[in-house]
Amino acid sequence: MKTMKPTHKALFILCPTLVLGFIYYSSGKLHLHVWGPKPQSDAEETTVVLTKGAEVKRIPELETEITGGRIVGSVYDKQGFLLQLDTKLPQELAYKYGNLSEGACKPGYAAAKMTTIYPKFMKPAPMFLDRNFKLLAKVSNYLPPFGFKTQEKVIDSILTATKYYGLGEHLDSLSCKRCIIVGNGGILFNKSLGSRIDEYDVVVRLNEAPVKGYRKDVGTKTTIRITYPEGAIQKSDNYEKDSLFVFSAFKPLDFKWLRQMVFKEKLKGTEGFWKSVAHYVPREPTEMRILNPYFIQEAAFQFIGLPLNNGLMGKGNIPTLGTVAITMALHNCDEVAVAGFGYDMNTPHAPLHYYETVKMSAIKESWTHNISKEKEFLRKLVKANIITDMTNGI
Repeated sequence: MKTMKPTHKALFILCPTLVLGFIYYSSGKLHLHVWGPKPQSDAEETTVVLTKGAEVKRIPELETEITGGRIVGSVYDKQGFLLQLDTKLPQELAYKYGNLSEGACKPGYAAAKMTTIYPKFMKPAPMFLDRNFKLLAKVSNYLPPFGFKTQEKVIDSILTATKYYGLGEHLDSLSCKRCIIVGNGGILFNKSLGSRIDEYDVVVRLNEAPVKGYRKDVGTKTTIRITYPEGAIQKSDNYEKDSLFVFSAFKPLDFKWLRQMVFKEKLKGTEGFWKSVAHYVPREPTEMRILNPYFIQEAAFQFIGLPLNNGLMGKGNIPTLGTVAITMALHNCDEVAVAGFGYDMNTPHAPLHYYETVKMSAIKESWTHNISKEKEFLRKLVKANIITDMTNGI
């Protein structure tokens, strides 16, 4: 009897092994590796139902559509937004809003649409801080701008003086609020949108952007003006009547400035500001509010995906005030529109702002903001019809 050669013996063992391996692979029982980054420790788990009835745990940003044992493609991006954004309403929302008369305000629309493309969205988030602000867990452990840690005493004293913590009796009683955030972009110039802007229940303006002299394009109505010390209007005559002064803090020193403005004290200690600041705000304490810092935190870390930097202000991790205002509106308004948003870097000679001659070429990626990542987020909102962009700049 002949002895089998070593090479033949190896082939004799190898061939059946390869065949069995191929059959096992084809059966779809091999472990599926999800392509993408490792899940973060604090990520929430979501159950994905397989087509064959089995269930498997997946991290939302790594969720996949699995058919017959193979990966088709990711469902969510790394921030937790649906990759396939559709302006079409889900069936339950189409039924809810389909019977409303044309042009009628749609209660809960912005939050409902947001939840369909970003399942982690939670609507309750008060617009302004009130006397119960210390109970806001999401911001109590962060320093400004992402929270109010170390500033509790000064905030307490400010809120004691301001006394009111809403938009006002009339607006707070509305069952449906339509809000518009008016940006400062040059794209607003010569668009004649003023009358349309004034139709909204809540008109939000930012920093020192003027109304006087530009009413045809930007309207006459100002419900709230959101600002921080360096962005606040410095000439008292440029403040509109009947508008709320809404303060957004980016550093601990900002709260000290606000306290001096509320109590009409002489401004002291200005060396910590990066430019000159207002020495007086022509508003009664009851017309002043503190914006909930949660909107800065959520816009930065959840929506845009800016660097956490241990919860401190750092390079490229602060959202612009416009995006913070939009985030606020998603939580507190039923319908949200914007105008005057978007930088078109392909037109360097276009005006940067509607109220001055500075050109688009003057803007560069700043140390604090990440304009390109922010634009990605805003485009998701426009594409999914969560916000209406009246000037088509986003």
